[in-house]
Amino acid sequence: MTQKSAFPNVKNVKLLPGFWQRLQKLNRDITLPTEYEQCKNTGRLDAWKLEWKPGMPNPPHIFWDSDVAKWIEAVGYSLALYPDPKLEAKTDEVISWMAAAQQPDGYLNTHFISVEPDKRWTNLRDWHELYCAGHLIEAAVAYYKGTGKRTLLDVMCRYADYIGKVFGPGKNQKHGYPGHEEIELALVKLADVTGKDAYLKLASYFIDERGKQPYYFSQEAVKRGEKEHVPAWMNSPANILPYAIFQAHLPVREQKTAEGHAVRACYLYAGMAGVAKHTGDQTLIDACKTLWENVTTRRMYITGGIGSSRFGERFSFDYDLPNEEAYAETCASIALVFFAHNMLELDVDSRYADVMERALYNGIISGLSKDGKRFFYDNILASTPPYYKFSQQKSPERQAWFGCACCPPNIARLLASISSYLFSSNDDCLWAHLYTSCNGEFTLKGSTVKVTERTSYPWDGAISFAFKLDSPVRFSFAVRIPGWCTNATLSVNGKPVSLAKRIRKGYAVITRTWATGDKLELNLPIQPQRVYAHPAVRQDDGKVALQAGPVVYCLEEADNGPQLGAIRLPQDSKLALVKGPAALGGIPVIQAKALRQCRKEWDADKLLYSNEKPRFDSITLKAVPYFLWANRKPGEMEVWIWE
Repeated sequence: MTQKSAFPNVKNVKLLPGFWQRLQKLNRDITLPTEYEQCKNTGRLDAWKLEWKPGMPNPPHIFWDSDVAKWIEAVGYSLALYPDPKLEAKTDEVISWMAAAQQPDGYLNTHFISVEPDKRWTNLRDWHELYCAGHLIEAAVAYYKGTGKRTLLDVMCRYADYIGKVFGPGKNQKHGYPGHEEIELALVKLADVTGKDAYLKLASYFIDERGKQPYYFSQEAVKRGEKEHVPAWMNSPANILPYAIFQAHLPVREQKTAEGHAVRACYLYAGMAGVAKHTGDQTLIDACKTLWENVTTRRMYITGGIGSSRFGERFSFDYDLPNEEAYAETCASIALVFFAHNMLELDVDSRYADVMERALYNGIISGLSKDGKRFFYDNILASTPPYYKFSQQKSPERQAWFGCACCPPNIARLLASISSYLFSSNDDCLWAHLYTSCNGEFTLKGSTVKVTERTSYPWDGAISFAFKLDSPVRFSFAVRIPGWCTNATLSVNGKPVSLAKRIRKGYAVITRTWATGDKLELNLPIQPQRVYAHPAVRQDDGKVALQAGPVVYCLEEADNGPQLGAIRLPQDSKLALVKGPAALGGIPVIQAKALRQCRKEWDADKLLYSNEKPRFDSITLKAVPYFLWANRKPGEMEVWIWE
């Protein structure tokens, strides 16, 4: 049975000391101020003053608006939980520039106002007007919810109203859609907060129009006088899917595989799921499920990373998951979380929350350094530093900023809003999706239900929920049993509960009359595990990955010496969790007896090849959480280990 739910406002759940509170505090204290300074120093903030003139250096770029917008969105979420007058004043100043920059007709984009005013809406394929508009809308919604201030929300309603006049099925409207999706999911949020159905209809239009022939992108290319309507780099390798890079090769309901730019794809899919929840369009729901299945069972890394090719930052083909050449952009994993989030609202099923958890604990927070100041754009699964001297890839060290800086503020807005991902509810049931210490307040059956959760997850699987209600209320409380856990136990008020008949779509559901003082205890034993890839993943054949709870581990040169590819982990070697190095906060690492191919004879005899059987030395292998790699000295790294 399908069960819909809704995630709470950020204000409804406040984190307590634990894994995610530490990251949220780091985000608030370090990352947000760091990103503000970067936006200021690179000209992204001053662009809103519209002071740039032709001939001046550093013209506002076509996607700068989106970077500032994501920063404002993160601030909005942060202020909702942690008031900060100085931060709010800084943000209000930027918003005042935005309001002043808005054109009389409602248009708002710093590049096309200041740099190329005559090229507005002339290249939806390559330029980012609608993408930037989407991020500005999301910023406006978050800031309004966090502060109650309407200035930016009113600005973006005027902009959305204007966009609704420009685009649509009408004779005098443009029948186009964005080359970089984002506005679709943003318009759903705007419709929710304003109650205006027109915004939901506009989101539906952009989704439904996509992929129709004749291709809009080809038509606008003709108007621009371009001879090559579909540049070669935009096609699939087989050159049979024009515009697949933009997910515009087919109407969305006919798309069976995830194609093209991974971030754009999952932003689109998240928007599709958001629209489907409101409209109940079963054909759109079915399309979302088909694409979800393809992404998560054939095209996703063990870290929750997606996008296996750095040529176009795109999906390639089923089971093609290269490690050293992985792209797995931070933004792509974040977009996958948005997709999972909206699918969970459509239908509460643990397969969505399992993927959401996998991406959050691995392929997303790996994009942020331990000190909160540096970032990964892409998240590779193997690193051999000498290789990068001969590769177009940058050395695997987190950077202070990027020319295309989409990932840093994307991490910031996700961390600032993480509390809204923990639970969802409808009138009859409250679901716990992700686990961390927190206080939550929800409404079920017209009554206020307060829940206090305590846990050291993901390092310890003991989780307790204590309830407080004004009066007893009968409802269902459902806790997710993660896919990695095979021996969960549960008790209510100290009495063990059999899970056999209570599991529904991966959740243990307890229906009873709950009262103040009731306590539910869930135990998800966390032990190191071996994980194997599908045999069709040729890059991982004969290899094993290590995981404990939701956390994927990796080998680093700092703990295991160089030439990690020479290490073998025997199948009978026992895995143990032990206290990790102080440099990484002492968090648990995985330790095991292993073998390393000996190279003394090779080096002594100056051999490149030999007929002799390799000899191995015994070693103790140590694996650290993947999200913490590259926080010490640069060196090799591998997620997949020869077995």
